[in-house]
Amino acid sequence: MKSQIFNLIKDQTTLTWEQILANIIVSGIVGFLIFISYMISHRGTIYSKKFNVSLVVLTVLTSMVMTVIGNNVALSLGMVGALSIVRFRTAIKDSRDTVYIFWTIIVGICCGVGDYVVAAIGSGVVFIILLIFGAIKNNNRMLVIIRANRTKEAAIQGLMFKFFGAKANLRVKNSTETSIEFIYEITAKMLSFAERKNNITICDEIYKIGNVEYVNTVMQNDEISN
Repeated sequence: MKSQIFNLIKDQTTLTWEQILANIIVSGIVGFLIFISYMISHRGTIYSKKFNVSLVVLTVLTSMVMTVIGNNVALSLGMVGALSIVRFRTAIKDSRDTVYIFWTIIVGICCGVGDYVVAAIGSGVVFIILLIFGAIKNNNRMLVIIRANRTKEAAIQGLMFKFFGAKANLRVKNSTETSIEFIYEITAKMLSFAERKNNITICDEIYKIGNVEYVNTVMQNDEISN
């Protein structure tokens, strides 16, 4: 009975146990490299430990799938059909997360077919690229929302031009019979420079105009919105 089971398992694949184990181990090692890269490039509140662990598991799972498929065309078509019915609804908070997902899948494919050199060299190059360019910070955009009496329209526009010149983009201008609302888009760097130059915050300067209901600043970037 044991010999029959062993022969049945052996007939399912042309790979040896050593090759299968090597595929899984190498994919796990490279997956750990991806884990480290993600941890370095995603610092702060955007970092998700669960997602990072999922990248390592996805690398190994993809390698397992490719090991099973091998050169079997019929099995590969059946696997594509089975995976096509799965719908993924995980929200991508950072555009770089898509890069990491593709990275894990490609590494898994390489390891699954035994191309360890391609997986190692390619992952090393990608790791260096992400390490270099991952340090580049986004120039965070800010929205300055001002609501005041309609008679203060010209004064507010003049003040924003004084602080930021033509660099402050007026995105929205809402008005009623008695009030008006502006939404300007600036950058955090522009705001910091203008406030240091004028030695006063933009909020304090706007409230000096009088009849201002509120001044809100909203931070926006590619990762999260506050």
